[in-house]
This record gives sequence, structure tokens and C-alpha cells, in this order.
Amino acid sequence: MTVNGFYLIRDREIKQAANGSLYANFTLLKQHTILSARLWDITDDQQDKFVPKAIVKIEGKLETFRSKQQVTIQKIRLATEEDGINRTELVSKKGISREDLWHELRMIMEEIQSPVLQLVIKKLYGDRSIRERFTTIPAAKKLHHAYYAGLLEQTVELAAACLQLLPLYADLDKDVALATCLLGDIGKVKALEDPFAPEYTRSGELIGHLALSSEMISQAANEQGLDVNDQKLVAVKHAILAQYGETESGLSSTVQAKTKEALFYYYIKRMNTELRALQQAEGGEHDFAYLDLFKRKMAVGKAFHQEEEAE
Repeated sequence: MTVNGFYLIRDREIKQAANGSLYANFTLLKQHTILSARLWDITDDQQDKFVPKAIVKIEGKLETFRSKQQVTIQKIRLATEEDGINRTELVSKKGISREDLWHELRMIMEEIQSPVLQLVIKKLYGDRSIRERFTTIPAAKKLHHAYYAGLLEQTVELAAACLQLLPLYADLDKDVALATCLLGDIGKVKALEDPFAPEYTRSGELIGHLALSSEMISQAANEQGLDVNDQKLVAVKHAILAQYGETESGLSSTVQAKTKEALFYYYIKRMNTELRALQQAEGGEHDFAYLDLFKRKMAVGKAFHQEEEAE
């Protein structure tokens, strides 16, 4: 299968082959598609040009290597002004409007009735620097929602799913469940930097976004003169800190879920993450491909999904 088009270089690694020549492994992004690509015999000039955040046009062959798909680059060049490529549009999921998503999130915030949770949410999202990062960075570097405004999109999806499911589970605390969806990943604004070529910050590496989320919530409560041990506030922080269970793709929670709301958040977050990760990987040359998130081969090929639609 031939790959031809414009991509943003998300990441690059220079390595040495057995024969002594250098080659580059790239992570390339276009909309919600992430490709692993390799350029053999990379020159010094190419090393200077093809760096993270650069937009390139490539031609290559999509192949399977060690159960994973990878593009072998045959031609590559930098994008020029004449190409008319918009960086933000290139790395945004097709059909996503950052402004529309933010408007939807603001409307959902109004569903919170708890005065304490209302104040904390408005304090955090009212901070311009937090809001700017939250509405532009991806939710993850590779596995899911790994594109411009991906974190905002996933937060809206989780909150919307929460509101749809709550009538089935009337004994859940609506404010706690919904606030957890709204604040569950707020710490990523401090854990990740750069919406185009995201990397973990020092705090992201050493502390992690779960603890950072809890810290930001406590700090916002303190600044509002609120009791950080407020029952609903503690319940939200517990659900956030327990969101990964014992272990999930190398991530682990600091505590295990001990409340209904924490279990609820764990399962809708896991469902959303896994389904979107699968969607992000769809459209490959082969019917099945190994996905790191699942640690097994999953059905991702075009032919497979065409058959499903026909049925």
C-alpha cells in the first residue's frame, strides 16, 4: 500500500544501522491518523530539516514489521508556502471544532449543582493559561485522542456519556460523577507541553497527571477559601486518582476505586479510550494489526469494517 501526503513530524529518533549508516524513525500525524515511518540513510542536511513540528510531504510504502505497520519513506520534502498547508487543520481531527467543543463543555458545567464543585471548576477553567492548554493539547501522545484539542474532545465525550448514563444509575451522585469527568485529566495541562509535538514536562514525568490533577483541585479550593476535605471534593479526587485501576498500559492508579462514582468513571473512561484508540487505528492495509494499548491484534482493516457495514 502506497502512502502519499502531508504530515506533521510528531517525534523523531536517529539510529545507526548494522552497516554503520544512520536512519530516522518518525512518528507522523495527520488529523487522527498516526504513522510510524522510517527513512534509511538519512543525510546531515535531512537531519537538520526533518525535525519535530516540521510539516513534510512523503511518499512511501506501508509495510508490516514485527506485527506493526510502518511506512518506509521513499521520497520526503518540507512543505512550502505554495502547498497552502494549515498546521492546525493538519493535526486536528476532521470535523472537530475547538470552539464548538468548548461551548458544549461550558454548557455541561452548568449541570453541576454543588456550590463547592462549581467554584472549583470555574476557578480552574476560568484561568486563561489553563484553558488555552486544555483546549489545544492532545489527550495522549500516541494511543488515543492524540491530536490537536484531543483532550478537550475526550472530556466532552466523557461528560456527555455521563449525562446519558446517569438516569440508569440513579443512586450515583450526579455532581461527583460529572465533576470527575470535567476534571479527571486537568493535570495534563501541567504534564504535557506543546499541542503539535507533545512531550512530558518534568512534573509530568516525575509526578504524573493524576497527582497533578488532585493538586490543582486542592489549590483551586484553597484559593477560593474552601475546605479541601469537603466530602464531594474528596470523592472527586478519589475517583480521579483511581481511574486506571491496578494497571493499564503501564499506568497505575495511586488508589483502587472504593466508591460507585469512581467505578463509574473508570469504566466510561476505559470504554471511551479503547474505542477511540481502535477508531484511530482503523483503515490499515491488513484486517488485523497489533495495538500497544490492547497488547494484542485488533480488527482495524478497511475490508473488515466494510463487511460489517454490509451486514
